[in-house]
Amino acid sequence: MDLRKLKTLIDLVSDSNVSELEITEAEGKVRIVKGPVGAPIMVAAPAPVTVSAAPLSVQPVPTAPAAMSEAEQAEAAGHVVKSPMVGTFYTSSSPESKPFVQVGTVVKEGETICIIEAMKILNEIEADKSGTITRILVDNGQAVEYGQPLFHIE
Repeated sequence: MDLRKLKTLIDLVSDSNVSELEITEAEGKVRIVKGPVGAPIMVAAPAPVTVSAAPLSVQPVPTAPAAMSEAEQAEAAGHVVKSPMVGTFYTSSSPESKPFVQVGTVVKEGETICIIEAMKILNEIEADKSGTITRILVDNGQAVEYGQPLFHIE
């Protein structure tokens, strides 16, 4: 779903009495929830993406530390899961929830391992390989770049 279409849907929900809208298309599912300003945004289990239609505030984002060099990645044992987008890394769907994974967690391919928020859209990131999480390379709430290593899986 392109960003113009998403923006139009968000505007429609904002300007109407509708409090929640969920749309499923070939590209995936989008769920737009209208709530009070500053309300926490949560990802529901069946919906991979949640969008808040509340007015947005701009806050400075801390800069991300430099990504590991290719030589460091090659030295690291196991498979590296990289960020598929630029955004903010979260270990769980809400501050009160348990993290999706921790060091030592055994994951299966396709299992959700974190969330990356980009443009107020929460994107569930799935393991692209089965194995055990040996390292988490990013802190909760940290800004990440496209292709930045997030996890090591053995």
